[in-house]
Amino acid sequence: MDRRLQGRQYGYLTPNNDSRFVQAIDHQQIAGYSVGIVYIENVHYPMMPGNVVNAYTYDFPVRMMAVPNLTNDRLFNADPTIADDIIATAKHMVEKEGVRAICSACGFFGNFHKQVAEAVDVPVAMSSLVQLPWIKALLKPNQKVGILTANGGALTPQLFKNCGVEDYSNIVVRGMEHSKEFAAVVDMRGHFDNGIAREEVVNAALDMLEEDGDIGAILLECSDMPPYAADIQAATQLPVFDFITLIKWLHNGTTQRPYCGWI
Repeated sequence: MDRRLQGRQYGYLTPNNDSRFVQAIDHQQIAGYSVGIVYIENVHYPMMPGNVVNAYTYDFPVRMMAVPNLTNDRLFNADPTIADDIIATAKHMVEKEGVRAICSACGFFGNFHKQVAEAVDVPVAMSSLVQLPWIKALLKPNQKVGILTANGGALTPQLFKNCGVEDYSNIVVRGMEHSKEFAAVVDMRGHFDNGIAREEVVNAALDMLEEDGDIGAILLECSDMPPYAADIQAATQLPVFDFITLIKWLHNGTTQRPYCGWI
């Protein structure tokens, strides 16, 4: 809860508790969003169902807002000049639109995770990579996490550290930047063959397992990979985590409802 927003209401209204005093936040024009998602303004490729910025992915409302003038290249290279715009976008959704948590639509927003978390007073998860410590805690000590990423070269030690991941050992990374079709999310060609892209991502996961049999779970860095998460799981028979598991976790934690029913 943002303590600077006097009068903010935080709780589930039912017919039995809706007769209570409520107060508006200054300049707030919309309400009811649990998670606010910042995304790259300048992109050019299809947003499939399951993609973080396809609204049909969710069975609850999410608020999405573009970071002005942001491009893939600037984000992949952790351009420090974009930090203020990312923070301003996140703060707008928190302070003017009432969102309860901030996430993003690209794992490389994680380079700015700590700065955004410091700037707003709601939970922040700027990259799917923040799930890595939780996933590792689920596995046997000798098991590894396989990470599929849109850009292997941009998955730097600093990115992990900025996401609060101090121990990034026991991971296996496979980049998709040289794929034929899925790489459309990097080169911005505006189109791709979804069937081939699906095969490429699934095969990349299988290749990781072929190279290292100690992988016990898979984490998808890229916000464009969740459309293929079920196929990856069916092919590998492993737990698969991605941006959508993260966003659902944020949503559930910020929209607790009272239980009712027979006992």
